[in-house]
Amino acid sequence: MSSCLRVRSSAQFCTIALSLVLVGASSFAPADSSKLDRLLRRAVATQQAGTTHVIIRTRPEYLGELRQRLQLHGDRVYTLHPLINALSAEIHVDDLTVLIRDTRVRSVSSNASVAGGTIVETTAILGAINALTSTDRPAPGLLRGTLGLSRATGCGAGVGVAVLDTGIEPAADFAWRRITAFYDYTAEPGGGAVSPYDDSGHGTHVAGLIGGNGLLSIGAYAGVAPCARLIGYKVLDRDGSGRTSAVISAIEHAVTHRQQLGIHVINLSLGHPPYERAETDPLVQAVEAAVRTGIVVVVAAGNVGRNPETGEIGYAGVLSPGNAPSALTVGDFRMNGTISWSDNRVAEYSSRGPTWNDGLAKPDLVAPGNRLVSITARGSDLLAQADPDRRIGSHYLMLSGTSMAAAVTSGAVALVLEASRTSRHGYLKPLSPHTVKAILQYTAIPLRDDAGVEYDFLTQGAGGLNPVGAMEVARRIWTSAPPNDHWLMGGISPVTIIHGEALAWSTNIVWADNVVRGETIAYNLPAWALNVIWGENIVWADNIVWAENIVWAENIVWAENIVWAENIVWAENIVWGENIVWGENIVWADGGNVIWGDLVRYSIVSSRNSR
Repeated sequence: MSSCLRVRSSAQFCTIALSLVLVGASSFAPADSSKLDRLLRRAVATQQAGTTHVIIRTRPEYLGELRQRLQLHGDRVYTLHPLINALSAEIHVDDLTVLIRDTRVRSVSSNASVAGGTIVETTAILGAINALTSTDRPAPGLLRGTLGLSRATGCGAGVGVAVLDTGIEPAADFAWRRITAFYDYTAEPGGGAVSPYDDSGHGTHVAGLIGGNGLLSIGAYAGVAPCARLIGYKVLDRDGSGRTSAVISAIEHAVTHRQQLGIHVINLSLGHPPYERAETDPLVQAVEAAVRTGIVVVVAAGNVGRNPETGEIGYAGVLSPGNAPSALTVGDFRMNGTISWSDNRVAEYSSRGPTWNDGLAKPDLVAPGNRLVSITARGSDLLAQADPDRRIGSHYLMLSGTSMAAAVTSGAVALVLEASRTSRHGYLKPLSPHTVKAILQYTAIPLRDDAGVEYDFLTQGAGGLNPVGAMEVARRIWTSAPPNDHWLMGGISPVTIIHGEALAWSTNIVWADNVVRGETIAYNLPAWALNVIWGENIVWADNIVWAENIVWAENIVWAENIVWAENIVWAENIVWGENIVWGENIVWADGGNVIWGDLVRYSIVSSRNSR
């Protein structure tokens, strides 16, 4: 290693030498700081010392050469990500300005900490939401009853769901060997096949909502698709946190082996703050690449929709990769202890759109996620140990959050795919991820607040998840219809009856920043193709406008009061990025509340600032 590399001199001749090693004379260009995400731009501006973990995206032909140049330079390259033409490495901060001069480097992003999220609700917080306390037990069968599911509605047979989380404990509710493969990606640089386990509990709870059969509760706490196969990817550690690169590697493995493993759905009940635009965010790009292969990717929107200190609702809190245009991004609604839809309300903590850097309308829909009961990872479940009152008997645990809502939706996707295969018109081609998303939005049931006012699209997307209606549509689609031809066979009344309650569908599709109304789902449009990013190539839409004077909720004005690029301000002065450190420890208020990651956040901490 040269003295220049060892000493990290700032002399001009040394800088030139470093540049030639990393870039090469022929590709040297003026520095382009737009290639860096917000965290890395800050590191350069403040002249931080030492090394940093990054994900570098390049032109396809340059990936291997860049790896060699970094290693020659003394940097550690620990993972290649050919799915998105990227690599993960630990580099010196002062080399960032050299890398962004390379015309073959497309972007350099932080290898950000990702975490699974759940909500701890104290009595004080719940008092502002409803009359229940955190120890009240949901009625057995409430989830499936609210969704109108029964043994006759399907069980997700033949569908594989990849669960990227803290792991899955092979409990009795996953009997008959339905955990068909398991990989551990928590040890860099790569993953390996191991026996299923979960040393946290979050992933097991998520998997149970997707496909638990409720054996240990005699069916009372069965998941949405109790026949679905589960493919586990452990990407989060015991504390519920991990690296973006591990998630990308797991997605890449799922994509590469999707046929061998029978993967049709990926569930991502995890995320990190959006530090850059979707087009350069490596985790978003991995999700988009997975969707283009035909996999439906379901993502939690995040649990940052409410300021727990003031109770105010905030917009633009959707996390990455929930900001991926083609992902099925899911918010959370509360069932309030009844199977009636009249008292369903969007959870105050559920993250609302638009996406921060791109202004896309998210979430795509909302699903039950508040106070759901699912299987627990006995003996290793940190969530249950932190709050024993949340245990339901010896085998189950009650949790809340968009993580749970995403899991419920992944189960619903499995039901829709199963229904398509049993189409009365013959199963010829699989439904594309865009078609599945469109069906779920079209059949969603719009929700209203306590005043009877329908929630806006940035709060609930198209509405509440309605798997029964979605399955009905899926069964009637002739998937091999010619392009632009009518493919919905037979008439459908846009209403679902659940326990005698007639529930009208939204019949809307929220397509990026447009609301598409009418009979769009009835045609085999180019918009449903795999090579299309959600939001492209569709017509007859009404724009969702947010700009200078559109007021959402009471006093939140987009482009005036919400400032995420610098710091998010919740109408008053809660500042994200200053007092609260994303991805490390989010700890709010007396009595705690949003838990997004490691163990310290599983307890109630009396502190406003991160530690």
